[in-house]
Amino acid sequence: MNPRSTRPDRRRPAAKLAGLAAGLIAALSLVGLTACTSVALSDSATSDDATAALWQAVGDGDAAAVREAIDDGADLEWRGDGDATPLVAATKEEQTDIALILLDAGADPNAKDDIEDSAFLYAGAEGLDEILTAAIEHGADVKSTNRYGGTALIPAGEHGRVSTTKILIEAGVPLDHVNDLGWTALLEAIVLGDGSEDHVETIRLLLEAGADPSIADGNGALPRELAQQAGYDEIVTLIDAAS
Repeated sequence: MNPRSTRPDRRRPAAKLAGLAAGLIAALSLVGLTACTSVALSDSATSDDATAALWQAVGDGDAAAVREAIDDGADLEWRGDGDATPLVAATKEEQTDIALILLDAGADPNAKDDIEDSAFLYAGAEGLDEILTAAIEHGADVKSTNRYGGTALIPAGEHGRVSTTKILIEAGVPLDHVNDLGWTALLEAIVLGDGSEDHVETIRLLLEAGADPSIADGNGALPRELAQQAGYDEIVTLIDAAS
């Protein structure tokens, strides 16, 4: 079986956010109606309206409306479609400005949705460097793992994301973490990479940072063997120099 088939598309349709916002408006209105006192009802309704407005703003990609909803007391951690927070939803829609606003406002960079994606992990996997850097600055757990049991560095290696790999290495993501598929970032960059210039550079960065080329995959194959079998001569040379 092709190992690539084990990784479903990480992206989510943007259209879901619009429907989600409408649903939240109705749901949050009901929450407000259950308040025990008129004061509690007023406070709850205001907060609930702001939270619904926040989701609508994320769905619309409206950064100004996001700021307004936050100022009005929106709940930054309210879970929506797929158990995503507004920050995770904005990150998956590559809404950089909105994600940065949410992080600055205190949104949790480690909150995960129902498929174990956090803003930090998703940004690392997809090369969203501005969001990734901000997530790290706002306390992202650099040792956190995704649904494959891997750190953000492993999919970054898979895709040959040079700048992202640099950020993650500098942030202290473990270099030799082994995911559930039996691969380190180095192994995944070889097994799921294509030997491109970016993959070669990514592997060079990993090796220079101290990634261990003696860690074999689940079948006992070493990175050098796998690179040689694939005809990645430059990678073989890099591994030989690091060994």
